Amino acid sequence: MPTNRSAGQRWRASLDRAAQGDYSDSPILPAFHDAVSRFGIPLDYFRQLIDGAAMDLSIDRYHTFDQLYEYCYKVASVVGLVCIHIFGFESPEAKRYAEYCGIAFQLTNILRDLKEDASSGRVYIPEEDLRAFQYSASELMSGVRDERFHRLMRFQVARARGYYNAALPLVSIVIVPSSSMLIWQPVSSVSARITEPPLPITSRILSTSMTMESILGA
Repeated sequence: MPTNRSAGQRWRASLDRAAQGDYSDSPILPAFHDAVSRFGIPLDYFRQLIDGAAMDLSIDRYHTFDQLYEYCYKVASVVGLVCIHIFGFESPEAKRYAEYCGIAFQLTNILRDLKEDASSGRVYIPEEDLRAFQYSASELMSGVRDERFHRLMRFQVARARGYYNAALPLVSIVIVPSSSMLIWQPVSSVSARITEPPLPITSRILSTSMTMESILGA
């Protein structure tokens, strides 16, 4: 993924050239072009993924959840959308469920990396949520862990859980060999994990993080 704006532009240019069969001696782009052509994957998904990565270069705060949703869609949902084109699907509803799945995973990643991101000055929790719980970004970065923080985290976990639950129908409508369905089973297990009572919220987030790491190979 691009680490600066010029790198992002080069990625976009390479993507467009590869779509036309120009690989510029790359050992990867021929396989990329083959997969895109064979599975009918829209190139716009990859453009949006690059745009999402570029957002991290210029944005370190999100005012609203709608803005955060756009980021989550671009860095995670489009990956799910690419995957279902490879797995195969018949119902157009699969796209919506894949979108929700990506949102759920990225919201969980945000909770997993909360401390690390805050230490680098990056806060993904929407400012409207911080205000609603009378908690501040500066308190998050300084490690304040009081009842306001715990209520804020319970709200964030509930939001992620909602998207996991909304994504569950994807398991039954994606066309893949039965062994490949194992890829989607962790969605259900993570959804169950974040609803387990009555762990302290910090322990629940840590537990969910460990599950996510095992799924994603992090």
